[in-house]
Amino acid sequence: MDKGNTKEFIKKVELFRGIGEAGLSSIANHIYKKSYSLGDYLFTQGTPRMHIFIVCTGAVELFTTNTYGDEKRLTLFSSGDFFGEGSLMDDAPHSTNARITEDAEMLILDNSYFYENGSIAVKVLSNVARIISRRMQHANNMSNQSASQYVSGKTRTEHDLLGYREVPYESYYGIQTLRAMENFNISGVTLNFYPVLIEALAMVKMAAAKANNELGLIDETLTQAIVQACREVMSNRYHYHFVVDMIQGGAGTSTNMNANEVIANRALEILGYEKGEYKHCHPNNHVNLSQSTNDAYPTAIKIALINNNKKLIEVLKNLIKVTEDKGREFAHILKMGRTQLQDAVPMSLGQSFDAYAVTLTEEINNLTYNASYFLEVNMGGTAIGTGINAEVGYSEKVIRHLRDITGMDIKLALNLIEATQDTGSFVAYSGAVKRLAIKLSKMSNDLRLMSSGPRAGFNEINLPPMQPGSTIMPGKVNPVIPEVVNQIAFKVIGNDLTVGLAAEHGQLELNVFEPVIVQSLFESVEMLKNGMDALNHSCIRGITANEEHCRSMIKNSIGIVTALNPYIGYDNANELAKDALASGRGVYELVLEKNLLSKEKLDEILAPENMINPHKRV
Repeated sequence: MDKGNTKEFIKKVELFRGIGEAGLSSIANHIYKKSYSLGDYLFTQGTPRMHIFIVCTGAVELFTTNTYGDEKRLTLFSSGDFFGEGSLMDDAPHSTNARITEDAEMLILDNSYFYENGSIAVKVLSNVARIISRRMQHANNMSNQSASQYVSGKTRTEHDLLGYREVPYESYYGIQTLRAMENFNISGVTLNFYPVLIEALAMVKMAAAKANNELGLIDETLTQAIVQACREVMSNRYHYHFVVDMIQGGAGTSTNMNANEVIANRALEILGYEKGEYKHCHPNNHVNLSQSTNDAYPTAIKIALINNNKKLIEVLKNLIKVTEDKGREFAHILKMGRTQLQDAVPMSLGQSFDAYAVTLTEEINNLTYNASYFLEVNMGGTAIGTGINAEVGYSEKVIRHLRDITGMDIKLALNLIEATQDTGSFVAYSGAVKRLAIKLSKMSNDLRLMSSGPRAGFNEINLPPMQPGSTIMPGKVNPVIPEVVNQIAFKVIGNDLTVGLAAEHGQLELNVFEPVIVQSLFESVEMLKNGMDALNHSCIRGITANEEHCRSMIKNSIGIVTALNPYIGYDNANELAKDALASGRGVYELVLEKNLLSKEKLDEILAPENMINPHKRV
């Protein structure tokens, strides 16, 4: 790209709006081009910010890495997008990573240029301030998307059943989404909190467009524009424009229209038109063709929940692995088992963690089984399941395309009227999620008890100290990670109740309360993923055992008398336990004093391998 072409290219970049011909020529003379290959990094978290990057060709993903090493993609940049402009505002290092996802040609401008060209710097900084202002207006979003960098005072006029409204010019959503934003300022949790849901909506719209094209309902050019727009949304682009609250009236219509409008407006741009020129690509007539909210919305929800369940199981497997590791690490350490919070019989500390690993492993199959109900969808049922406004053969075609796009074994429901009104799959899956939460909470209860003390409690294990525990009691450290997992379980149990109530309150041919079902399920899964990550990395990995204390508690416990039953009889054992409780002396000591067994025999009976596993009588 020569300097002339570079100038023409950057003229279209929002960052350089209003610079003027001379300024653009100056920038073009100082900017340089560099090629990158798939997997190359432009920068990483914590490194100095020294450049502004502009994508000529290819694609770049922006992502963060959390303390556990997990990656979270924030957005995907393609031709004409820019990033790194924040470096002009302060000296803070990069808070994200930028990695090439498709061989790319980049234009790079060093920050030092602006130190030497003050008048241009002022104009660029004005643009940067406007960009940041827009981001701050939407600070409740979980992450900044690339769409948030464009801002102006322009609007476009759109109309619907209720009249005309001015929509922000840069917004890919339209008038119906605008009304939903005004009507449903409910939870503050918008669709873009859950990228997997937005991706699933795009998958459904892509499959519908392909099916409609095969039926001759939309031409190839329009189909390809819609498909490309859907692909971009599936690549984390334009998620910033999915702004409707998760909890909404209308049975999900606002969510469906948010998707229809974003995809339609992006398709219009691909076709060379302005956003809002709906005669060329209409949210309802083209993107929503052959669909209703009542089949497209639940289908997208089900696809999203299947994908979210995979991520939940991945986090669960990691937790199981570290729990199994602790089981092996603590296999040799004896402790008292307890029933009803009373001393029972000895066991190994490793057996406690082995039991946790096994009970959590059971949940993998349970979650997978219940998520499989989501593979049955009602696409083509449209409004109530009768298939009104869907062409003959549409259902079969759209299901085939959905299978190809998602890689899932999606099936068309046998009875679309039943499938349109039924929410049983959500109820079943919510129950499975609740079961996992309950098991995690019980495990957290145990960890809090076993670590209680340290002087006046069980004090069998030590949890990693995460933060000071009191504003008044010096030296106190609380089991904050198990406590937060308990609280997550309380929320999940409450969400399951919400799902049940909402499912039961459906009437006739549609359940209008699916939005709160959806919000409850996504919230539960998100909290469980985060909670299990915290339990894994900030608790279980760092647990240590107080081995000598555990052994001394066994020696002084009344509970070991159970192991003597076969040798001295139940009645003698009862008397022995009674004497030990009354005198405060140990069972071991009293057995020898009463000459009930020899020391050698007693030691053999109380050997660890004979107390924690079935064995032949010695």
